[in-house]
Amino acid sequence: MKAITVYKRSFLVLIFLLRITACNFAPGSYPYREEYELNSRESRVIEVIKEFKEDNPEFIVPSQTQLSDGRNDEEGQEYWYHIYFYYPEENQIIYTWTRPAENGKTTFALISINDGLTLGKWKEINKDFNRSENRDEKNKFEERILNKIKAKL
Repeated sequence: MKAITVYKRSFLVLIFLLRITACNFAPGSYPYREEYELNSRESRVIEVIKEFKEDNPEFIVPSQTQLSDGRNDEEGQEYWYHIYFYYPEENQIIYTWTRPAENGKTTFALISINDGLTLGKWKEINKDFNRSENRDEKNKFEERILNKIKAKL
């Protein structure tokens, strides 16, 4: 009887430890991203995002940050096309990326949000916000940016 109790306790401790550490070991690059699948090729999505920013210049990140959209390598072979948006009301920089997906589709991902124009205050979506804040940030992104880009596609 005591052996079963010891095994139960050990099992429960193991489950508890796994649950604590599971959140800290998310696999892959950008493990907490929020992904959206768009039914257009990446080149078209990037073109529409550029048009969106031209039509809505308030979403362009101020030049003082020295953040620019694009791939981070000179040859343009990097997997992700990095895109930054700006919310002037909240004074926040929104970091996103696109990458090609199967069947001519594109993955558009919301990655993180920086408070203010001084870089280094990034908070990752699905990680650094509480549940309510996270939901609000995703809804704000979808309403202000994603849905308008989808409409143009």
